Amino acid sequence: MAKKKKTLVLERCDLELEANGRDHHTADLCRERLVVRRGQPFWLTLHFEGRNYEASVDSLTFCAVTGPDPSEEAGTKALFRLSDAVEEGAWAAVAVDQQDSTLSLHLTTPANAPIGHYRLSLEASTGYQGSSFMLGQFTLLFNSWCPADAVYLDSDEERREYVLTQQGFIYQGSAKFIKNIPWNFGQFEDGILDICLTLLDINPKFLKNAGRDCSRRSSPVYVGRVVSAMVNCNDDQGVLLGRWDNNYADGISPMFWIGSVDILRRWKKDGCQRVKYGQCWVFAAVACTVLRCLGIPTRVVTNYNSAHDQNSNLLIEYFRNEFGEIQSDKSEMIWNFHCWVESWMTRPDLQPGYEGWQALDPTPQEKSEGTYCCGPVPVRAIKEGDLSTKYDAPFVFAEVNADVVDWIRQDDGSLHKSINHSLVVGLKISTKSVGRDEREDITHNYKYPEGSPEEREAFKRANHLNKVVDKEETGVAMRIRVGEGMNRGCDFDVFAHITNSTPEEHAGRLLLCARTVSYNGILGPECGTKDLLNLSLEPYSEKSIPLRILYEKYCDCLTESNLIKVRGLLIEPAANSYLLAERDIYLENPEIKIRILGEPKQNRKLVAELSLQNPLTVALSGCAFTVEGAGLIEEQKTVDIPDPVEAGEEVKVRVDLLPLYAGRHKLVVNFDSDRLKAVKGYRNVIVGPS
Repeated sequence: MAKKKKTLVLERCDLELEANGRDHHTADLCRERLVVRRGQPFWLTLHFEGRNYEASVDSLTFCAVTGPDPSEEAGTKALFRLSDAVEEGAWAAVAVDQQDSTLSLHLTTPANAPIGHYRLSLEASTGYQGSSFMLGQFTLLFNSWCPADAVYLDSDEERREYVLTQQGFIYQGSAKFIKNIPWNFGQFEDGILDICLTLLDINPKFLKNAGRDCSRRSSPVYVGRVVSAMVNCNDDQGVLLGRWDNNYADGISPMFWIGSVDILRRWKKDGCQRVKYGQCWVFAAVACTVLRCLGIPTRVVTNYNSAHDQNSNLLIEYFRNEFGEIQSDKSEMIWNFHCWVESWMTRPDLQPGYEGWQALDPTPQEKSEGTYCCGPVPVRAIKEGDLSTKYDAPFVFAEVNADVVDWIRQDDGSLHKSINHSLVVGLKISTKSVGRDEREDITHNYKYPEGSPEEREAFKRANHLNKVVDKEETGVAMRIRVGEGMNRGCDFDVFAHITNSTPEEHAGRLLLCARTVSYNGILGPECGTKDLLNLSLEPYSEKSIPLRILYEKYCDCLTESNLIKVRGLLIEPAANSYLLAERDIYLENPEIKIRILGEPKQNRKLVAELSLQNPLTVALSGCAFTVEGAGLIEEQKTVDIPDPVEAGEEVKVRVDLLPLYAGRHKLVVNFDSDRLKAVKGYRNVIVGPS
């Protein structure tokens, strides 16, 4: 009689963190846990007691579950046996090697499995006897390296930039003076993955029906929409509270942040209570961190002269008094710039051709299906003027295409349309270049060339008939020009440059006005004016009229956006004509100089020397440098500087760094004080092996 086989007993399971982290581009996340990407095999080694697995007598069945209510129908529970081959699109376990009492396996997940936290167990049976073993836990992410995944990107350089890179730039300033702001996304820093999963687990859709929500996490369209809603806190326990009124005393100014990590950690530490405060680039940057962390290729984009159109008529109307000053306080307006994110994915829910970059906007502006979120909407649909496309195409189309009409209210109350060619909506749409610290202009992804037949067709498709009408020309043109040396703390000149290209002489009144302005278009006090009652323009002539702007006038009312709006209004009574020109001017902050002392090697201490010269004519107090850098610093560091820092004085501080691993890192620095706020600097640090 044959001897009965002893039951198979599992001693331990090795999740092969190092090998899997390397193969799945998750090494930074795999130091103490298993994090893998879907649609790609990962290693597992089973160590048995007494005897090894024998295919002829033993049966191994694996069980992987995610969420609080897993089920096979929902795709949140999988049962699969050890087999000889992988069935495409299914969970599978294949033996790769067998020695003594160890069995090495490849486990494969479907490329459309829900992402999230999984529990993995094993049922080992010999004849009629069986035992269950808990093998461990793992986190499954989207996989842009897998051709079958909805987020697949075929360029390795782009995958590196849009999934793996932890630092980058966000573009601010104005269309004519684009300013790059360094940002530490830090998606692989300690605790961030858990925070991103927590964010998914407290979203209202999960709280309403956890099983359905976890099942739908197979779709990047669904996950992107959830993240768009959860980065703001308007409907839920989201991350950030927005504020735009320059009163940030009970929180942190949006301009102060230099990375997403500190924001996300504060949110988690305070029991998922909203963090004060964010504005558009902060919302977009945090969304970028979360989406990259979950494996969705994502980038932050900036649109200059961005329209906020509430009634979807693709028209922003400004009503002004006879001096050109805006009268009504309204929420429909043009923002200097506005940031959102684009994520790369297929759109099986839409017609072919709409895969690729999708716009998602986490800044709470308008409700979408009852929730403050926006997108994802295919960028291609915006370009084509296809406004019926999910989600929120009309709002995003207006951001880059709305028309602006200025009405001058005359003494008798009648309205007169002014001509303003200086304000074009949707300019210089910008994102960081792949693999380089340069700006890439992606306006062509959103808009056809101005005046082209394709542009006209897109406007007709969108029923944007204002744009199909040819612009009125008068023969007299005006634009605002700037001089040199527009640095914070300095006096400088701006110019109204007027051209008369007609054979007639023109006479009129020129009103020039400069006011501080926030990036979202809210005007502050005046800081310079000029009124020329009798301005004559000879036939075929040009004139430049200067306006001096003094530091003493703007110093106390300049917002942290560092922007001044200059407006010129040329009134010709004889022709009953109003010509308007505007320009937003960005004032440069002083430079933060960063020196790295010592040779950057993995796990070897380094010192960064930071310095800045006070450019103002007054002393600074409350000065501090704040430093972040994924892979260089584990926690954000702040160094306070003794008061006062006199006018023209240079301050220097030293900060200890500890490069954790080899590679290219970016040190991101913020300087803050009472009168000079949110000055940014960065330095690339190449760390060699130890």
